[in-house]
Amino acid sequence: MSEFELIAKLLPTLPSNQQVIQGAGDDCALLDVGIPGRHLLFKTDAVVEGFHFTRETPPEKIGRKALARVLSDIAAMAGTPGSAVVTIGLPPGFDAERVEKIYEGIGDLAREHEVAIVGGETTSSPERVFISIALIGTVEKGKAICRGGAKAGDAIFISGELGGSLQGRHLDFEPRLREARWLADRFEIHAMIDVSDGLAGDLRHLLNASEVGAELLSSAIPISRAAKLHARAESSAKPPLLAALTDGEDFELLFTLPRQQAVPLRDAWTKEFPDVKLSCIGRILAEPGLHLRSKDGIRPLTAHGYTHFAKS
Repeated sequence: MSEFELIAKLLPTLPSNQQVIQGAGDDCALLDVGIPGRHLLFKTDAVVEGFHFTRETPPEKIGRKALARVLSDIAAMAGTPGSAVVTIGLPPGFDAERVEKIYEGIGDLAREHEVAIVGGETTSSPERVFISIALIGTVEKGKAICRGGAKAGDAIFISGELGGSLQGRHLDFEPRLREARWLADRFEIHAMIDVSDGLAGDLRHLLNASEVGAELLSSAIPISRAAKLHARAESSAKPPLLAALTDGEDFELLFTLPRQQAVPLRDAWTKEFPDVKLSCIGRILAEPGLHLRSKDGIRPLTAHGYTHFAKS
C-alpha cells in the first residue's frame, strides 16, 4: 500500500467538528476558532534520518529544513506563520551538541519569519533521528487558497526551478511565504499547492481536488541547473525533464489563475520578485487526466512524483 492509498483509506475514519472549514487533504487544515477576521492554519510535518537527510548533513541545515517544510505548507495556502512545537526523536548515544545545532537551525529560520517555538517533546528513537514540527498560522478570512479551485481554461504557473534538489537545494530552499501572500492579495488565484513530492505528483493532487485535467508544455517546464549538470555527470541519472517532473523537494509554488491574468501576473512578478523565476507551464482542462505536449505531439504523462512506501 502506497502513502496515498493509505491516506485514502484513513480519511473517511477521521472525526471532525464545527471548527473545520478544510480538513485533511490539503496543505494545511483550515479552522475557524473565533479569531476576528482570521482563520487558523494548522500543519505538521516530519523529517527522518536516512530519508530527508543523512548522518553527514550539517545539523543546522537539518533543523532549518524541518521548519522550512512546514512553512512551505503555510505558504501554499497564502498564510502567515505563528507558533510551532517541535518533537525530536533521538537514538541511544546521541550527540547533545549536534542536537543543540539542530535547534539553532530551527531557531534561526523561526526568527527570520517571526515564528515562536513554544514547546514540544523529546523522545527515544531506536535507530535514527527524526524531527516533527507542528505549526499554526493565520490567514485573512476569504483569502486562503486551497487545492480544489482550479477551473478549465486556467493558466498553470510555477515559481523557481525544478529538479536536482538532492544536490543541495533541499536543505537551503526559501519558503515562498511572501510570494504567496502577494499573489493572494493581487490576483485571482484559483488553486495552489507547494511542490514537495515532484511536479507530476503534486499537480495530480491539485487536479484531483479540483476534478479537472491539465496539459503541460514540456519546453516551458523550468529545469534547474543542478538537474542538468547531474544528468551530464552521471550516466545513470534521470534525464533533466524527468528530474524536474519527479524529483521533489523543490518547495516551489504551483498555482492556477484565469488565463486573462497571465500576462499582468508575469509583468508584476518580474518587478516584485526579480530574483525568482516564474513560468507558465500549461493549462487546466475540463476532462480529467494529465498530458504532456512536446515537439513530438501530446501524450499522457505517466511519470509520478515521490511516494512513501511505493514499491521499487
